[in-house]
Amino acid sequence: MSLDGFSLKPLIDELNEKIAGGRIDRICQPNKQDVYFYIRQPRQTHILYLSINPQNPMVNITPVQPENPPEPPVFCMVLRKQLEGGRIASISQYGLDRMALIDIDTLGPKGVIITKTLVAELMGKYSNLILMQDGTIIDAFRKVGENNNRVRTVLPGHQYELPPVQDKLNILNANSEDFIERVKIYKEGTLYQAILASALGFGPVSVQEVIYLAGLYDDLLIKEMDNSDFQSLQKAIDEIKSCYLQKEFSPTLVLDKKQKIKAMTPFALHTFPENKFTVQTFDTMNDLMEQSKNFVNSNKIPEKDTYLKIIHNEINRLVKKEKILAEEFSKAQKAEKQKIKADNLMTYQYQFTDHKDKEISVPNIYDENGALIKITLDTKLTLIQNAQAYYKKYDKLKRSQEMLQIQIKQCHRDKNYAQSIEAALDTVNTFSDIEDIKQEMIKAGFIPPDTKKKASVAPSKPYKFKLPNDMILYVGKNNYQNDKLTFKVAHNDDIWLHTKDIPGSHVIIDTKGDEVDEDTIFLAAQIAGYFSKARNSSKIPVDYVQRKYVKKPSGAKPGFVIFTNNKTLYVTPDEEQIQSIINYDLNKK
Repeated sequence: MSLDGFSLKPLIDELNEKIAGGRIDRICQPNKQDVYFYIRQPRQTHILYLSINPQNPMVNITPVQPENPPEPPVFCMVLRKQLEGGRIASISQYGLDRMALIDIDTLGPKGVIITKTLVAELMGKYSNLILMQDGTIIDAFRKVGENNNRVRTVLPGHQYELPPVQDKLNILNANSEDFIERVKIYKEGTLYQAILASALGFGPVSVQEVIYLAGLYDDLLIKEMDNSDFQSLQKAIDEIKSCYLQKEFSPTLVLDKKQKIKAMTPFALHTFPENKFTVQTFDTMNDLMEQSKNFVNSNKIPEKDTYLKIIHNEINRLVKKEKILAEEFSKAQKAEKQKIKADNLMTYQYQFTDHKDKEISVPNIYDENGALIKITLDTKLTLIQNAQAYYKKYDKLKRSQEMLQIQIKQCHRDKNYAQSIEAALDTVNTFSDIEDIKQEMIKAGFIPPDTKKKASVAPSKPYKFKLPNDMILYVGKNNYQNDKLTFKVAHNDDIWLHTKDIPGSHVIIDTKGDEVDEDTIFLAAQIAGYFSKARNSSKIPVDYVQRKYVKKPSGAKPGFVIFTNNKTLYVTPDEEQIQSIINYDLNKK
């Protein structure tokens, strides 16, 4: 869900007021859809966030400092070369379209000021960032060739073409009487269609709000409206217009029951009943846009999805293998029947003739009541040879039982290990965290090693949180980190926690030799449950024990340990309480 052009205007005005005249200090691009500009103003630095995420394309000032990737993408390097050190001349909107134009003054040869424009086209799946000078495209986030769009290409060296001017009225500049006359043209259309076709920058939400303020309804035909209806519509337009001209905004965000964005506007909305929707209001449009990021996956690291897909496929493969092995083991458990048939055949062989019967029935020597047992024979073989064949089947199945048990245990360990990597991927969100897990996946053989030389990434650190009683809590982010945390960082009298039989992080309470109260252990157990595969479950079993009782078997996979003397708590993570702690990672710069 993105802003319509009419709702974008107050946001652009807010941004222009804050960043115009600021100098661009630094530019970074952490992923394939977001760019951050560090803009220095007197006594403060603003971070301008530009996103072409199709779900929620936006521009706003954010307090979030993004992590720089080890190697900047090509578009980021172009922006740095062209714009770093430049000053923001202005940020404006093209008409009431969903476009932000950022004019940047840079120094050219001999100190000549050259103005370059960064165009942010915030149009859903067609969103783009385009850098141009004097109408010529320097580079673009998404390049569009003739194969993709015959009407409008976006390529370096080509002339930039603005979208065609729409034959609509800007209600902020036009008289409301003129707007009503424009609406009356669409006699055969509905009121909703007429306003949408007449008002520049209006999207469905803005149209519906105007109709509500007028006390009318969407499907009302224009030809059925009387003078009082048009007067009500004009009054509603004047009310919205007054809100803009006097800058009396009430930025509003509407979410449905699934926490999906349904509407974002600078004015109050009345068409979303509170029993079906969550309505939030903000002081500024910038605050609204910042909050909207919480409901869209806007800061995901692309490699994370790739590795999650690989590990999901590996887990599915191991689940299928485990099922096949279980079926084979079930068949192998029937080995004893082969021996019983062989023993009975050896006992009764003298009562039958070789090469004659295909099947015989004899009293079972192992049955107290002497129940008959049927024995199938191969007439090509003698009775002794048939008995030997049954003994061979018995020996083979017996051996396969032992092998299958070993294979099932190994498959189960491999599946648990893959699930532990999956759990780690679910919780990490920085390049260094992802790089650690990538190296672990390479060593495990899940992905091939890198052949290209890449910039080195500093190793990640475990989470480090401060508990309400001032004790420090450590949480591992991956299996190698779990091992290091448990056996290199933790002391013997520290408390070790982990979800019972569920992939998750190793959690350590740094006791400093002091006693730990039950409330602290219970809170730490909740955090252990939160950083596990069972995060969204209730009554999660969490084992805890002093670190000295935790051991690592020789040759065990990373993250795998055994322990004794443990106790178990059953917890349901209180996300609000947990967030108040984990929002402040002491290891985060």
